[in-house]
Amino acid sequence: MTHRTTRSRRLLGAGLTAGVLITGVAAAAPAAAAPAAAAAAPTVSCTSAKAGLAAKLQKDITAALANRAGTVAVGLYDRTTNTTCTLRATSAYDSASVVKVTVLATLLWDAKKHNRYLTTRETTLAKAMITQSDNNATTTLWKQLGMTKIKGFLTAAGMTRTVPGANGYWGLTQINVTDEQKLLKLITAKNTVLSDNSRAYILKLMNQVISSQRWGTPAGAPSTVTVHVKNGWLQRSTHGWRVHSVGTFNGGGHDYMITVLTHGNSTMSYGVTTIQNVAKAIHKDLVPTTAANSATIQRYVPTDRPQEAIPAVPSSG
Repeated sequence: MTHRTTRSRRLLGAGLTAGVLITGVAAAAPAAAAPAAAAAAPTVSCTSAKAGLAAKLQKDITAALANRAGTVAVGLYDRTTNTTCTLRATSAYDSASVVKVTVLATLLWDAKKHNRYLTTRETTLAKAMITQSDNNATTTLWKQLGMTKIKGFLTAAGMTRTVPGANGYWGLTQINVTDEQKLLKLITAKNTVLSDNSRAYILKLMNQVISSQRWGTPAGAPSTVTVHVKNGWLQRSTHGWRVHSVGTFNGGGHDYMITVLTHGNSTMSYGVTTIQNVAKAIHKDLVPTTAANSATIQRYVPTDRPQEAIPAVPSSG
């Protein structure tokens, strides 16, 4: 994979403007009704079958996001305790490279329909796409599949709010927490959409992501938990940096998945920090560390130079 530097690219707008201050109201203006209160910002919502866990997660995720700029969407689901947390679950974000998991799932779904194995060429492209976030491999598979098959998989997966990027711009696919969590659930449990072998293959590649791209949702995962991750980032003139991370985690008596989508970040590193603050809170609450695993709690600390191939997007974007 060719890691493309983004330091020289201009940040034209972070999309953080909250509103406009209006001044100069005439003193003689007639009395008016009190202005409507500003809409309350979305809050983290959690439910759990385990007593006290939902309240703790809600408090800690909220604290992790305190004073963070940008717009953040969060999804958590733990099968073991039937725990769910959401924030802005249906808000749409440019996918960047997170969509590559959907591309691979579509490829495997289509192969299953035709009762065939992936070709050697397809496995080479799939491995590069997931483990190194190779953009050329993704573009090749995206074109091979075509919009009909991609939309067919999204329908089969129930990912009804995901909109594939037009004109080959897969990095501009519109994604949201609800659909990404649906995808992670499909990958991690038996279902009729993906075969067991397909699910195992996706998880295997997500577990083999190169070290420089293992930032994000794995941050703070204890040594007892197996990590599968895919990240993405993208800078555009609107909403600044999009920085996303999806991951599934199994071990320590839990089976859970996390999606964190962000935009409006001033820098890529700022977005990474936001995601990792959330991830650390979740891992800590779900799988409290003990003397047995605390020594290697930092196993998934990301590199100081996280890498990600930036998807091609329209130059005017």
